[in-house]
Amino acid sequence: MTVDHRPGGPGDGLPPHSIRPVRKADRFGRILELLSQGGSVAVSDLSAELGVSEATIRRDLRALDEQRLLERAHGGAVSQGTAYELPVRYRAGHARVEKQRIARAAVERVGDGDVVALTGGTTTTEVGRQLARLSGLSVVTNALNIAAELAVRPNLKLIVTGGVARGASYELVGPLAESTLHSINIDVAFVGVDGIDRDAGLTTQNETEAATNRVLIERSRRVIVVADASKLGRVVFASICPVSAVTELVTQADADPVQVDKLRAAGLTVTLV
Repeated sequence: MTVDHRPGGPGDGLPPHSIRPVRKADRFGRILELLSQGGSVAVSDLSAELGVSEATIRRDLRALDEQRLLERAHGGAVSQGTAYELPVRYRAGHARVEKQRIARAAVERVGDGDVVALTGGTTTTEVGRQLARLSGLSVVTNALNIAAELAVRPNLKLIVTGGVARGASYELVGPLAESTLHSINIDVAFVGVDGIDRDAGLTTQNETEAATNRVLIERSRRVIVVADASKLGRVVFASICPVSAVTELVTQADADPVQVDKLRAAGLTVTLV
């Protein structure tokens, strides 16, 4: 991936002692994250936040506008709508180290010859990369990006559901996906979520995605949620299942202890890594 190392061209106005530049995809992700939180962003604020020139930020906003992920405005940009789902390709690149640590701990739950299922998501993608190191597994997924990475691994048997592709999450969802899942038995499922809460359970942004993930969970003997600390206590639009349907949550060691205690009190095993 291209990194913007330029200290600033004519008119960029970037000071020579500026912060080390952030990768373009990570910048895009952070811009959209801030936009989803506040509804609008200013070029000057983004320049200070990301440590790049205002000219670079304007180019970023132009690129995101062309993808119809925001609407440019004088001095910045505004959100396209109030309910916004960050595309998976731009999600939390800065937290990848934490997600990799969660993934390494999660795959320790996999036994020889297991049938393993993966939903879409940035943390489950890291789980898939860890599974690629193992042999003799059957891996079921409805995530196109995970399938693309595992398809070239001769040490694994890959099963991909059918379904309608969701551009925001790269997941195949709907009746075709659910039909495939209804016909198989899964030993352990690794599930990504947008939120996990004691009372609301597992939630995600899209109701069709939630329904497909619910079937995958129902077909699994063990269900392990892999989620970074930001997901604990968060509740979003569509319900997947209650906490009681989950075997274990693997998350960061610095997760909010209040939320961890609530989940444990509800009977969920929570592993901090």
